[in-house]
Amino acid sequence: MEEAGAAVVTAGEAELNWSRLSVSTETLESELEARGEERRGAREALLRLLLPHNRLVSLPRALGSGFPHLQLLDVSGNALTALGPELLALRGLRTLLAKNNRLGGPSALPKGLAQSPLCRSLQVLNLSGNCFQEVPASLLELRALQTLSLGGNQLQSIPAEIENLQRLHSLRSLSLHNNLLTYLPREILNLIHLEELSLRGNPLVVRFVRDLTYDPPTLLELAARTIKIRNISYTPYDLPGNLLRYLGSASNCPNPKCGGVYFDCCVRQIKFVDFCGKYRLPLMHYLCSPECSSPCSSASHSSTSQSESDSEDEASVAARRMQKVLLG
Repeated sequence: MEEAGAAVVTAGEAELNWSRLSVSTETLESELEARGEERRGAREALLRLLLPHNRLVSLPRALGSGFPHLQLLDVSGNALTALGPELLALRGLRTLLAKNNRLGGPSALPKGLAQSPLCRSLQVLNLSGNCFQEVPASLLELRALQTLSLGGNQLQSIPAEIENLQRLHSLRSLSLHNNLLTYLPREILNLIHLEELSLRGNPLVVRFVRDLTYDPPTLLELAARTIKIRNISYTPYDLPGNLLRYLGSASNCPNPKCGGVYFDCCVRQIKFVDFCGKYRLPLMHYLCSPECSSPCSSASHSSTSQSESDSEDEASVAARRMQKVLLG
């Protein structure tokens, strides 16, 4: 049998740290059973169990008894393909870290999760770096959840049922970075309490960032812009035919304080639809130049929308929020 005697015990045995000890499921099973026997009748409850970077292929059955007060469980960096029913017995669990495993598919999470005490206790759930191709439906029922991390999986879409999370008044952070997302469902607007959304490394964001590039205007466009902006009068006999035709294709810059125009050359910029001043969805709009900062116009979406002023302060706040969403 492997030796797990190097485990670190701290804070009156309130924490057991078996990190990076190459512990297998079988070895951990016997160790936890022994610990559970020792703790029956003991005054000090185990609150934190740290098992990252070992050789676990399943959760030990001993978790199902003897550890009702456990608040944090870290099983990151193992070889878990499923989180078994033992998890449901951890009635007071607040933080579950299971990143960088092999979790994925309909059996990755235990049946009955939505009906278990975990539904009301779990506040932080990290499933990043696994193999999920879709968001497990049971996650949408976790009422106490504050932070949900699903980055580094294989998610291709977010279900419209994500709006069910609006029963989740505590949810503040949702990490979806480094997936395969090409769009977000409209229903995500209903997550009115969300403050942070990580989208970096998805085709959705890559496409938007690529569209922010700006090519300098041609001499033809510069001439046409000068004529339009300075209201230079002319007759059909004063200008070349190609410039005359080109002048008819002018588009006005959406910034009311600019008054400029553009033709073929414009700056593509992301404008975020605001709801409750906390989160914005990306929409594309066009400016006449990189120096032209267009304040976000008001946007609405059912009862969650609010109008914005056209002040420069609001524009700078919007820019910072956009960067937080795209790169956070």
